[in-house]
Amino acid sequence: MTVNGNDDVLLVHGGTPLEGEIRVRGAKNLVPKAMVAALLGSSPSRLRNVPDIRDVRVVRGLLQLHGVTVRPGEEPGELVMDPTHVESANVADIDAHAGSSRIPILLCGPLLHRLGHAFIPGLGGCDIGGRPIDFHFEVLRQFGATIEKRADGQFLQAPRRLRGTKIRLPYPSVGATEQVLLTAVLAEGVTELSNAAVEPEIEDLICVLQKMGAIIAMDTDRTIRVTGVDSLGGYNHKALPDRLEAASWASAALATEGNIYVRGAQQRSMMTFLNTYRKVGGAFEIDDEGIRFWHPGGQLKSIALETDVHPGFQTDWQQPLVVALTQATGLSIIHETVYESRLGFTSALNQMGAHIQLYRECLGGSNCRFGQRNFLHSAVVSGPTRLQGADLVIPDLRGGFSYLIAALAAQGTSRVHGIDLINRGYENFMEKLVELGAKVELPGKALG
Repeated sequence: MTVNGNDDVLLVHGGTPLEGEIRVRGAKNLVPKAMVAALLGSSPSRLRNVPDIRDVRVVRGLLQLHGVTVRPGEEPGELVMDPTHVESANVADIDAHAGSSRIPILLCGPLLHRLGHAFIPGLGGCDIGGRPIDFHFEVLRQFGATIEKRADGQFLQAPRRLRGTKIRLPYPSVGATEQVLLTAVLAEGVTELSNAAVEPEIEDLICVLQKMGAIIAMDTDRTIRVTGVDSLGGYNHKALPDRLEAASWASAALATEGNIYVRGAQQRSMMTFLNTYRKVGGAFEIDDEGIRFWHPGGQLKSIALETDVHPGFQTDWQQPLVVALTQATGLSIIHETVYESRLGFTSALNQMGAHIQLYRECLGGSNCRFGQRNFLHSAVVSGPTRLQGADLVIPDLRGGFSYLIAALAAQGTSRVHGIDLINRGYENFMEKLVELGAKVELPGKALG
């Protein structure tokens, strides 16, 4: 990983509990997808509770390249998107966005409906394990698209109107489910998607599409049926809050022995996390406006934990919580079943003084895709251990925030490189750190 000068480095002086209030806005895993959905409409859409994060800026740029007018709304965090004049974009301009986000793949269905063709450059995203896009293209072929591989990306065409189809996902992938939804709503006939992802962000995307005029039914067996319609209008929608960011701040409160009120956090989408938080020894209090998380004193408890798709314990909750588990008494066992490389971040925690051992075996009872494939996807965390400041290079979004938590909980000063990556999913995270009393600074410029 390349370290880009001082602008991408944060000095963290650890040992101070995080205390105070921050706000989470719309979910990173919903807002960019809802913005893509605006492409499907024949009239403007209004999206509220939009966070100022890089993925939002990337999608805004992609929409504008395709002729969509995007402007701020009347209230803070509101975007108005007018797709009346959708047009083809210059390949070089699209390619300029390659490597910064995986969202472009989700533009395929809407662009095929609106223009009859689409170009998708090479894709980026966090390096946390295999997230192949081939399945996205196979899905689009089943709808009737043709795909031509070119040196700079993939060129897709829809010679005639896309047709509904039957699809069964080998794994309830969020991205693949989004792809099917965004393509099926204007396809001719009925699309049946089996083994679909049912995360709260998926449900919220379905709410957006239903507001636009789509007909979508969700069954209790992870089957989604979409009856295609001839046209869609715009929507007016407030994005659900980011439960993944809320849980990150909750873990930060626990690891630093702090007390953080997360305004905007909602109990319903975080119930599995809250149960685990309580088992570890964390305390929380819920009101109509948010959730307060704090370390109540005493020893934290070790646990056995397996990640899973919703309604299980989300993989994005795992990394921040592991930092707190380094301070728990006894042996905690983590079985990561969603991304095979998500535990790689623990090597830096060991450098700081943690005792974490990785295993290729499945240390848990859940069915796992990685058990016989030689991936280090289980961990045993022995605690409590005193963390010491260190030089850290951020590997991915959630791992990066976990490094920040570790640096804040550690004794001494840490240099955290690659902090710009955290901007992908955490709005104004440095300002929030300062508001919570963290002792952080950019080299040459004090923040708090």
